[in-house]
Amino acid sequence: MLVTLQIPPGVYKNGTEYQSKGRWQDCDLVRWFEGTLHPVGGWRKIIGGTPRAELQVLGTARGSFAWRDNGTERYLTIGTEQKLYARRGTVSELTDITSTGLVVGFQNSGANTGYGGGPYGYDTYGTPRTTADLSQIATTWSFDNFGQLLVAVQSEDGKLYSWNLDVLAKATQVVATAGTVPINNKGVIVTDERFVVLLQADGNRRRVTWGDQESLTDWEQTATKQAGSFELQTNGEIMSAKRVRGQVLILTTTDAHTMQYIGPPLVYGFERVGTGCGCISRNALVAIDKAAMWMGENSFFLYDGFVKPVPCDVSDYVFSRLNRAQIAKIWAVHNTDFGEVTFFYPASTEVDSYVTYNYRENHWSVGAMARTTGVNDDVYVNPIRVKSDGFLYEHEVGFAYEGQLPFAESGPVELGQGEQVYMCKYMYPDEKTQGDVQARFATRFYPNAIEYNFGPYQMANPTSIRFTGRQVAMRVEGVNAVDWRVGLPRIDVEPGGLR
Repeated sequence: MLVTLQIPPGVYKNGTEYQSKGRWQDCDLVRWFEGTLHPVGGWRKIIGGTPRAELQVLGTARGSFAWRDNGTERYLTIGTEQKLYARRGTVSELTDITSTGLVVGFQNSGANTGYGGGPYGYDTYGTPRTTADLSQIATTWSFDNFGQLLVAVQSEDGKLYSWNLDVLAKATQVVATAGTVPINNKGVIVTDERFVVLLQADGNRRRVTWGDQESLTDWEQTATKQAGSFELQTNGEIMSAKRVRGQVLILTTTDAHTMQYIGPPLVYGFERVGTGCGCISRNALVAIDKAAMWMGENSFFLYDGFVKPVPCDVSDYVFSRLNRAQIAKIWAVHNTDFGEVTFFYPASTEVDSYVTYNYRENHWSVGAMARTTGVNDDVYVNPIRVKSDGFLYEHEVGFAYEGQLPFAESGPVELGQGEQVYMCKYMYPDEKTQGDVQARFATRFYPNAIEYNFGPYQMANPTSIRFTGRQVAMRVEGVNAVDWRVGLPRIDVEPGGLR
C-alpha cells in the first residue's frame, strides 16, 4: 500500500508533538511557496570600498533604512549604539556620518536585580531581587526620508538629525529657524503630506509633535502655521509608527491609533483603532502593501483598516523562548517577493532566532539566524541584513548558509488508523532534482513511546527503507547548495499486525 505524505505548508508548534500530526513541526532555512517546500536563498558578505573589503559596523546594528535620492542613486544607513553609517550605491564603503554630539547608547537592556533593586519590601531582605524595572533599554534607531534627505532619531540620544547625502559630511542636529525642535524623542516619521513627526516628543511618552508642512526647521506652533502636537489618550507609551492606507498608524505598548490629515486649524485628527494590541518593540512594526503587521507581547496583529489578531501556529514556541529582558532588540522586515514578514527575536541575550509569516498563503515558519537589522529589496537588488558581529550580508543569493543545514521535520503521520503496526519498505521521492535532499524517519508505536530513528537515506527511485511503527515522522534535509524542491513523497507499507 502506498501512503502519500501529503503535509500542508507551514509549521505547527503549539501544544504537544502529537498535536502536530499530519503537519510540519520544525524547520530552518526553508519556505513553502505555492505549495512546495524549498530552501530560502543563501547569503554572502558585502564587499565594498577601495581597496575592496568586507563591510562592518562598530557596535550592534539596531536600525537600518534604504532610500533613493531625487535621481537614481541608492543609499543605505545603519545605526548602532555608538555610530551612524551611510553607504552610497552598491560598490562604495560604509562612511561614518556620526554627529559629534551623539550620545552613546546601550548594546543590551539591563535590569537592576541585585541587592536594593526593585520596589522597597517586595522581596526578602538580603537577597537578589526577582523582578525589577529595566534600568537601561537597548538603543535603537528610527529613520525616514524627507525628500532625499535622511532624518534620524536614536532612542537614547533623543535629538533629531538630518543628513544631506554628502558622504564627506556628518549628520547634523536639526536646529529650528522658528519654534523649538523637541528633544528626548524616541522616533521619527515623515507623513505623506510631508510633515516631520516626532514620537514621544520632549520625553512625553504619549506625545507626537510635528513641524510646519514642507519644513524640517520650522517648529513654531502659531495660528498661521501647521506645526502642532497631540497627546494620545493612552496608558501606554508610543513605540512605533508607519504610513498605512493614506494615514499614519501609531502603536503604543497597549493600543493602536491613527493619525489622519484634516487640514487647519487642527491639522491632524487622531483616533484609537485598537486596544490590547500593543507593539513589543520600536522596530517590530512593518508596513505590507495596504496593511501593517506587528509583534505584540504574546501574539501578532494586523491592521488593514481594522486591528485584527493574526492566528499563529507557532506562538507557543516563539513566546516561550523569547528572552523578555531583551525585547527591545526585536525587529521586523518585509519580503515582498514571497509575501513574507519576518520577526527576528532573542531567545538568548542577542537576536538569534526568527519567525516568518507568509500572509499570502497564511502559514508560518521558524528558524535560527543572528541578524540584528536589515532592509527589504525595495531599493537594492537583494535584501540586506546585518549580523550581530557587525558584518553586512546580501541575502537571497545562492544557497550557502555558513554551515547551517536547511531542513523541515514533520509531526507524526499515522499509518492507517493508528491501530495497526505497519512495516515500511520503500520510499518514492518527489523532488525537482533527485539527490539534492536526504530523508530521515522516526517511528513510534504510540505518542509518548520510545522513538526509533532511521536514516539518512540518499534519494533513489525507489529508496529502500526498513522500519516498523504505528506512526512515522519524516525529516528532509538539503544536502546540496541548489534550489531543490520537495513535493509529495510516498512510502510503501504493509500491515504487520496489531502489536
